[in-house]
Amino acid sequence: MIDDIKKDAESRMKKSLEALHGNFNKIRTGRAHSSILDSVTVDYYGSQVPLNQVATVNVEDARTLSVVPWEQGMVPKIEKAIMTSDLGLNPASAGSVIRVPMPMLTEETRKGYIKQARAEAEHARVAVRNVRRDANGDFKSLLKEKEISEDEQHRGEDAIQKLTDKYIAEIDKLLETKEHDLMQV
Repeated sequence: MIDDIKKDAESRMKKSLEALHGNFNKIRTGRAHSSILDSVTVDYYGSQVPLNQVATVNVEDARTLSVVPWEQGMVPKIEKAIMTSDLGLNPASAGSVIRVPMPMLTEETRKGYIKQARAEAEHARVAVRNVRRDANGDFKSLLKEKEISEDEQHRGEDAIQKLTDKYIAEIDKLLETKEHDLMQV
């Protein structure tokens, strides 16, 4: 029973870390990478579809993405979707290929992105701590129902605390890496 609580807590903490990873990928650094456009959706025959389901997104060079739609008629729709996204990108089409140059980051935008990254990391930390709180609550309820002893409860809480410390350290490491990427010119 204690092991089930630990496994559940660890899987939920892992999901929080994966969500942070995804959120960090949306924060743009000076370099081009295809995951920047993951949040862009395109109108495809009346429904909103992720860009990667109607086109191929490739990194052309360090500062340029190329988007190749699978249908020629999608070029203007994809261009419009990239422009109207809140990413601040200006695509340019050349026939059936859409090139998306990555603008240089100013010091001000870098600081804004770092603030955003820190906020995302704090949300992930809170999520991990909420998982810890839930697991500890489960241990307390098991103790109340006399299904486990006090010693087992304390051992379980210690194990959950170690997991929490491990995942918060990983979150901090991810944040440090992202900040380093953002500050590189």
